[in-house]
Amino acid sequence: MTKQTRSPRIDPLDPAGIGDLLTPQEKQVAESVRRLCEDKIDPFVADWFERGELPDIRGLAQELGSLGVLGMHLEGYGCAGMSATEYGLACMELEASDSGVRSLVSVQGSLAMFAIWRWGSEEQKQQWLPAMAAGKAIGCFGLTEPDIGSDPGNMRTTARRDGTDWIVDGRKMWITNGSVADVAVVWARTDEGVRGFVVPAGTPGFSAPEITHKLSLRASVTSELVLDGVRLPAEAVLPEVTGLKGPLSCLNEARYGIVWGSLGAARACLNAALSYAGERTQFGKPIAGFQLTQRKLVDMTLEYTKGLLLAVHLGRRKDEGTLLPEQVSLGKLNNVREALDICREARTILGANGISLEYPVIRHMANLESVLTYEGTVEMHTLVLGQAITGHAAFR
Repeated sequence: MTKQTRSPRIDPLDPAGIGDLLTPQEKQVAESVRRLCEDKIDPFVADWFERGELPDIRGLAQELGSLGVLGMHLEGYGCAGMSATEYGLACMELEASDSGVRSLVSVQGSLAMFAIWRWGSEEQKQQWLPAMAAGKAIGCFGLTEPDIGSDPGNMRTTARRDGTDWIVDGRKMWITNGSVADVAVVWARTDEGVRGFVVPAGTPGFSAPEITHKLSLRASVTSELVLDGVRLPAEAVLPEVTGLKGPLSCLNEARYGIVWGSLGAARACLNAALSYAGERTQFGKPIAGFQLTQRKLVDMTLEYTKGLLLAVHLGRRKDEGTLLPEQVSLGKLNNVREALDICREARTILGANGISLEYPVIRHMANLESVLTYEGTVEMHTLVLGQAITGHAAFR
């Protein structure tokens, strides 16, 4: 008589078994970041969001630095040198806690640190990268301006030569980490084209007033950068790049992290909805037992699963050196849009409780409204992909 074996049950949190695509080290990275978030962020983040602050940001930065998360995909200078997929998984775990915390890490590592690591001088790298990797110095990235977002080629911030020095004048807007940063990477128009400058905080003429009254990314420091006749020495300029190639290369790094990070927010809301539906009783049974609720949960799970498969695929391509900028646009456009839809659907399952900060759903919903816009709007990524598949540019 043949003994029958029972088929394993599907994992409701990973029905496609995507975890099987990850290496033991990748799983370990995700678990390490998840443990830090559970200990240092999750118990407090709803209160931070409600109060509109990220208290002890320097302490949190050093915790993240000790774990090796800051600039973790960069080589040397105290950076962990981990893979793109490992970095993506870290972003997903961070954003499962809060988009603002993931933004802190993304701006530090993929924008400010990457700009110095990729385009800076050896002196700039030695001066800033080890401290930034350890979280002992915080960086920000100044590209967006009050009236210039999707068209950075028309930025109004300028830099002119004065002897061997540079004089920088202008404004930057919506700058994560700005008012707490020790160093800002600022992009400006020059007679030679767009150039990047490493601006230490405290330089005369430089200030970073904090932006308040936000209803999204409230557990994040957001600032304006003001540069009034900021005099910088010749060695402050990033020497290895001229033109928009510089800032756009940095944005591509940050967008890649968002491909993964947005799924963390989606996963948190999906898990909250699944748990709530199993506990909330109406008409004598849990609402998880009703067909319409199950359809919502299944649709949310499908979109999350497809987004995660896309993220893993793009991560493998990035690790192989074959990832194209247009493919990053594909991931950013799809995953943020679907993550926001998942969060909105989760809110309907939680009913009135969905708007309470006792649950993570409304916080993630509000945060993703910002994530949908920054590092390239839906419209811009749509046009990037439109040009890629048709061969016709439609930006103007």
